[in-house]
Amino acid sequence: MMPALADQERIFINKFTYRFGIENIERGDMVVFLYPGDTSKSYIKRVIGIPGDAVEVKEGAVLINGSLIEESYVPEEFLDRISAPRTLVKPDEYYVMGDHRSASNDSRSWGTVPKEYIYGKAVFVYWPLQKLGRLH
Repeated sequence: MMPALADQERIFINKFTYRFGIENIERGDMVVFLYPGDTSKSYIKRVIGIPGDAVEVKEGAVLINGSLIEESYVPEEFLDRISAPRTLVKPDEYYVMGDHRSASNDSRSWGTVPKEYIYGKAVFVYWPLQKLGRLH
């Protein structure tokens, strides 16, 4: 999830917000979930598509329902030119992508994430101390 998160950083994961309906899973949230290909592993990615969205990636540009989205959290040096076919996000599923697009294993490769696999929202970096702060 570079640049928002780097290897060995420690983060606070809010496991209550989605489970108890305090918040809905929204586009742009950084979520922690069980990897659909091997549920013994957890991944952290950014939600790009929510239920009902049509997500398409054309040479690295992300379109939601036919409109290009602004992704200020993805620096130019982490972009790629990979395309992915149009995917209609089913009810109770989410399309996720990493911010380091050129090195991310995400929905472009293995599809959407079922809602029941999402168990938390990454909200805060607490280590190292110089990176202390809220995630965006």
